[in-house]
Amino acid sequence: MIAHLKGILSATDIDHAVIDVGGVGYLVGASSRTLSAIGPVGEACMVHTEMLVAEDFIRLVGFATAAERDWFRLLTGVQGVGARVALAILSALEPTDLSRAIAAQDKAMVARANGVGPKLAERIVRELKDKIGGVALGTPGLPAPSGAGADAVSAMLNLGFRPAEANAAVAAAEEELGAGATLDALVRLALRKAAK
Repeated sequence: MIAHLKGILSATDIDHAVIDVGGVGYLVGASSRTLSAIGPVGEACMVHTEMLVAEDFIRLVGFATAAERDWFRLLTGVQGVGARVALAILSALEPTDLSRAIAAQDKAMVARANGVGPKLAERIVRELKDKIGGVALGTPGLPAPSGAGADAVSAMLNLGFRPAEANAAVAAAEEELGAGATLDALVRLALRKAAK
């Protein structure tokens, strides 16, 4: 599993980028929002990634932020939403706007994305309403984690914790360990706090 890529941005196109990491060019699918955020061609860049594996392909999808990657995972968990549609939604809506749309059950806002009709938009807002629990908005009363904290939340989500639990545990761990805490230390302490 490839969690992120750090290298030189070699090229971009309408729906992907090529990132040179140690002489190897990785083709990474991406939303238009990520493509505009990762910087100019020829400069250093870093993207969080999700690896998609099927019988006939292996594909990397890249994201400028861990929150965008987490939303991609949630969206592709909805029946009828593949990688292409999820990227179209993330191109049309920022993670915070997507959170608001789902919390408000605003299917019209989700339907603004290319390839998303009214029925699919309704299914997305209905299925994700109980799952968002703080993915992009954070837990009420606690700051939304960023940097190593966001990666720690992602790790907790991958271990099966609900978004609200993961955010609360990581925020508590960040508060105890301080701003310079490493990802490793954050995840260890967050796991202990979540188990209480």
